[in-house]
Amino acid sequence: MSDFPIHKSGAEWRAILAAKGAEPGAFDVTRRAHTERPFTGRYEQVWTGGRYHCICCGNHLFDAGTKFDAGCGWPSFWQAVPGAITEIVDRSHGMVRTETVCSQCGAHLGHVFEDGPAPTGLRYCMNSAALEQQPE
Repeated sequence: MSDFPIHKSGAEWRAILAAKGAEPGAFDVTRRAHTERPFTGRYEQVWTGGRYHCICCGNHLFDAGTKFDAGCGWPSFWQAVPGAITEIVDRSHGMVRTETVCSQCGAHLGHVFEDGPAPTGLRYCMNSAALEQQPE
């Protein structure tokens, strides 16, 4: 993931995540593209206002007003902050999907699907472990 402006070693990312009190699986999710189990993440059922940022670098990714209950077990949003996310074709696990990563540090966030609500029709299905919510 060297095509991103922010670069850190694995040890540096681990230290940053520990200092932020990240969920235990945050390193594996963000730096190794793992997926947290559905319905287990800290933001899956959070509906308060604010902004969602990349847990690794702090990049503003989503506004809480674009979050919706997709019933899939992960926080879902119908729109990302313009330029905040890079999309990559993901051919893992015998599927073709669109992976979403932070445009600043390359952290794996989740995937985007074309089955979301209006007005975009998109569902950014994110791992809670990759996010950090900040109040308005």
